[in-house]
Amino acid sequence: MTAASMPLAAGRKLNLFLGAIRYQESLFALPFAYTGMILAARGLPTLPQFIWITVAMMGARTVGMAANRIVDRNIDARNPRNAARHLPAGLLKTSDMVALTLVAFAVFMFAASRLNIMALALAPVAAAYLVFYPYTKRFTWASNLLLGWALAIAPSAAWIGVTGSLTWTPVLLSLAVALWAGSFDILYHTQSFDFQIKEGLHSVASRFGVVAAFRWSKTLDVLAVCALIGVGVLSSLAWPFYIGVAVGAGMLAYRHTLITPDDTSRMGIAFMRVNAYVSTSVLVATALALLV
Repeated sequence: MTAASMPLAAGRKLNLFLGAIRYQESLFALPFAYTGMILAARGLPTLPQFIWITVAMMGARTVGMAANRIVDRNIDARNPRNAARHLPAGLLKTSDMVALTLVAFAVFMFAASRLNIMALALAPVAAAYLVFYPYTKRFTWASNLLLGWALAIAPSAAWIGVTGSLTWTPVLLSLAVALWAGSFDILYHTQSFDFQIKEGLHSVASRFGVVAAFRWSKTLDVLAVCALIGVGVLSSLAWPFYIGVAVGAGMLAYRHTLITPDDTSRMGIAFMRVNAYVSTSVLVATALALLV
């Protein structure tokens, strides 16, 4: 490799890494972290807090996604829906993803150290959970719910990043995120129902059936909206917050019109766009409520 071609090769590798961790999904993960952040600050945090919380969240998410790809690489290779992922397809090596995981963990820990002692102390616990989660589909149907809690770390972690402490408000917000994320993960994995049964993998759908999984999803969405309303009451938020929650609830209801147990062909729209709209509407509404 010549010196002139090295930047091009590095760019290609970076694009592969970004594709492997599906960086675009941060669009619906980060807003809830920022919601926890501005609630903790009762407005805007300091610029260093904003920067290091953002870096920490991106580092933690990269740890989780890269670990997931490593842990599930053999399962993905046998699943026609996932066989084109970077490790099964040979686009990246396992060693590449291990290196990415280690670098992301180091970034995560450094960012946490720039926030406060509690953030630094709990960062390894959060990282350990993110690495552990992918194994749960091998032994419990609650794996979808446990995925929800992987995403639910973000709001409470951001709160801790600002205040160095934890109260019931961020815990309730994290519960809302866990319910919301668990709901869409249940729906997402109905696409692999036959494969899960064949491989002996566990999910709500494989345990209770696809139709029941859709009922679980709707129930969790209702509970998530209730938890968000609780956040507003507990934080004494003004009326714009409740409008945002209503918009989010409407988007969740719309998601259930896009896909059915018999037709999941529009899962991409239900998964990416709707989730991004829900999390963003809650963030914007929270910011407006704090301004009011």
